[in-house]
Amino acid sequence: MNETERILQLRRELHEHNHRYYVENQPIISDQEFDFLMHELQDLEARHPEIADPNSPTQRVGSDLNQEFRQVAHKYPMLSLSNTYSEQDVASWYESVQKGLGGEPFEVCCEMKYDGLSISLTYVDGQLTQAVTRGDGVQGDDVTGNVKTIRSIPLVLEERTGKGEGSGYPHEFEIRGEILMPWKSFERLNAEREAAEEPLFANPRNAASGTLKSQKSEVVAERGLDAYLYYILGDDIPGDGHYENLMAAKSWGFKISEGMKKVKTLQEIYDFINWTRNARTYPSQPMASC
Repeated sequence: MNETERILQLRRELHEHNHRYYVENQPIISDQEFDFLMHELQDLEARHPEIADPNSPTQRVGSDLNQEFRQVAHKYPMLSLSNTYSEQDVASWYESVQKGLGGEPFEVCCEMKYDGLSISLTYVDGQLTQAVTRGDGVQGDDVTGNVKTIRSIPLVLEERTGKGEGSGYPHEFEIRGEILMPWKSFERLNAEREAAEEPLFANPRNAASGTLKSQKSEVVAERGLDAYLYYILGDDIPGDGHYENLMAAKSWGFKISEGMKKVKTLQEIYDFINWTRNARTYPSQPMASC
């Protein structure tokens, strides 16, 4: 099989896997296997621009927009994360940062990557005013009512005064994270659906996504969703350090992952990745984000 034939084959396979995952809710390969196929197709298409196809799976822009919800434009675009399963890719990234800083020492914040539904929460004067899904990255669905049923997301932040870490949250800011369904909630939900002779959810991510897009907030409340927050944006956030900002957010009442560590060397990044392989919840999760 030549490379052109392989490109056409990969496009057919990936379209089929997308349909099985997102429409039929019955994936037959792991996320890691899907990513390998996608990366292979991206590499081959880069070598053969003469057979570019605007409908190739590589050209698909991920979107979770649902016309049953009001669409809201993001103040700051919600970009997707790149992933890798290769230590060499991590080394190349680390060396590029090192080179860009002219050899100056720097810190890296390593975090566990949670596989859920991306959400952006807006707080004004310490109160949750809006919750919007990633959507297509430019705009998302307003799911504020449903998000307010998730007990790990604070509706009102504790009043903070004085100076120092955790004091004086901004007048207005966004905090982003992942809404997910814990395994206990997922297993309970599927047991209930099996007893009712309803189709089972394939995995916790699909279950969380389907739940958050429910038109009934009481359904969302019953299913026990959870959330971890990992990124703050705004004009007056506490400081320049990502890790320090998350620690401040934790002191305001947000649920921040314990699977996070500041490191300085490439080996320390590898050590963290190796630790996540034993600690992670999902069976086919990419390397931790840094």
